[in-house]
Amino acid sequence: MTTVGFIGSGAIGSTIARLAVEAGHQVVLSNSRGPETLADTVVELGPRASAATSGEAAAAGDIVVIAVPVKAFPHVPAAPLAGKTVIDTCNYGPERDGPIPELDSRSLASSELLLLRYLPDAMVVKAFNNIFFKHLLSLARPAGAADRSYLPIVGDSAPAKVAVTEFIESIGYSVLDAGPLAAGWRQATGTPVWGTPYGPYSNEKGQPVGEDAIRAALAAATR
Repeated sequence: MTTVGFIGSGAIGSTIARLAVEAGHQVVLSNSRGPETLADTVVELGPRASAATSGEAAAAGDIVVIAVPVKAFPHVPAAPLAGKTVIDTCNYGPERDGPIPELDSRSLASSELLLLRYLPDAMVVKAFNNIFFKHLLSLARPAGAADRSYLPIVGDSAPAKVAVTEFIESIGYSVLDAGPLAAGWRQATGTPVWGTPYGPYSNEKGQPVGEDAIRAALAAATR
């Protein structure tokens, strides 16, 4: 099984961690407030979970999940992530993150910004950013289930995509490879594939979504 480090353990991070633990993986959680603030979450997740500093979580993970606001990218520990597969779950929101010219002009997707400016030696794959955390928890299905949902990923590293695909498949989802990091804008906030296919937030159970629907939603995105 894989050890998964988490930089950011809010709604989406802790949900991925829960699914990972249920699939038999080890998880090392971190946040900006310190390991002691994650004690209750660790107890809830059980013996496969532990808490650490962000640097320790980055160093411990075979795969590292980044689940922080885009404005926190400068605080992500770069050195321990060199050469590692990193899953970027983050969505840019100027009202929360402040204006970022490269993202506002759409000359870069947010994962490209993360890779170019902050993690030049990591292998970044964008995933999990287009699904509501409650839907992510409730729609997980075993391999072979007829109602198993698809999640899109983008990335420039073939080995990293393989690792992320294996991880996502292990926690209950199928994967649609949606191209390079530069194509990440197709699953950004407000696009057709963002949230909507899995149902409204008011329906916490969500609805399963197959490959064709995800492919069509990505194709319908406009810039």
